[in-house]
Amino acid sequence: MARIYTGLDRFKNECRKRLKGQSLALLANQASVDGNLINAKEVISSLLPGQLKFLLGPQHGFWGEDQDNMIETEDSLDPELHTPVVSLYGSKLKRLPHILESVDLLIIDLQDVGTRVYTFLSTMLQCLKDAAKAGKGVLILDRPNPLGGAVVEGNILRMEFASLVGPFTLPMRHGMTIGELAYFLNDTLKIGCDLTVLSLKGWRRHMLWKGLRRRWIMPSPNMPLFDTALVYPGQVLWEGTNISEGRGTCRPFEIFGAPFIEPATLKKMLPSGHLAGCYLRECWFRPTFNKWVGQRCGGLMIDVLKPSVYRPIQTSLALLKAVLETFGECFSWREPPYEYEFDQLPIDLIFGDSSLRIALESGMGVEALLESFSQGIEEFLEIRRPFLLYEE
Repeated sequence: MARIYTGLDRFKNECRKRLKGQSLALLANQASVDGNLINAKEVISSLLPGQLKFLLGPQHGFWGEDQDNMIETEDSLDPELHTPVVSLYGSKLKRLPHILESVDLLIIDLQDVGTRVYTFLSTMLQCLKDAAKAGKGVLILDRPNPLGGAVVEGNILRMEFASLVGPFTLPMRHGMTIGELAYFLNDTLKIGCDLTVLSLKGWRRHMLWKGLRRRWIMPSPNMPLFDTALVYPGQVLWEGTNISEGRGTCRPFEIFGAPFIEPATLKKMLPSGHLAGCYLRECWFRPTFNKWVGQRCGGLMIDVLKPSVYRPIQTSLALLKAVLETFGECFSWREPPYEYEFDQLPIDLIFGDSSLRIALESGMGVEALLESFSQGIEEFLEIRRPFLLYEE
């Protein structure tokens, strides 16, 4: 297979002359590395000495040092470049207009994971809006969608449930790169940002991360493996419940459970029809932080055996329905706040719609839920078509 070149890989040969003399801000993190694992900060500062004026970090910080949600990384000074390292997460995102006054161009190099609720998407969208208002350009260094671009899953978010974990009417698994999403949002929302995407070279929509021959650098503390990203579009639903999504273990999202779950009983309740491409192993774990910290939890671990046929959303919906039916007396939806939203239930924000929660509570089956998603997905596939940069 031919080598895959990211936007950062291409930057080294294609942007040096064009950007010479411009003052730059870089929004990136520890996963923003080139094919030799060199961070974007080093790549850009070595090519354009003295031009990087700000290093900006998304949720978890520029170096991915902060765990969990609603934790804002403290500002610092980069010891090598002597430039400010500034968080753009939560309330700190409001400072971006002031930062843009001091630079000519904002460069964004973030590894997205192909799921609507991942907050990097919201951060990127706000950057486009603020840059447009400031009359400043944005250059996005594109990266592969780890889940590929061929499969789209889940319901379409309703705008009354828009939040940091869902800024626009996208399905949960959207099948687009961050560069494609930038073009899509800039046009659809009529933002008017002076936007350029330095596209990938050699990537095709059917390609999953496992076949790219690139090392996985975790883009956030609870996304340690490509296997985590595979299950995340479905397993993130547990964040809206009192069930542990595996935070505080070495395999977050692949593992889930609670003290009141008996693994063997749960497994017997699962319909095989919605579990294609994976095997569910009974497990016990004791989280070191987050939900049920220090308590012994029973649950399951998802082993994805065939990524091409595994569908994370239908699998996790089947798991959620089984937990509701089997352990409903102990199960509960998580209460606010969640990602700076203080009024709406977290599960409704994650779903991007309250009707899914209500349907599950009323006993609607997984097949009917999936069928309710189909028209929205078909319409989305048509709407996104003009903004796709890569072939099947």
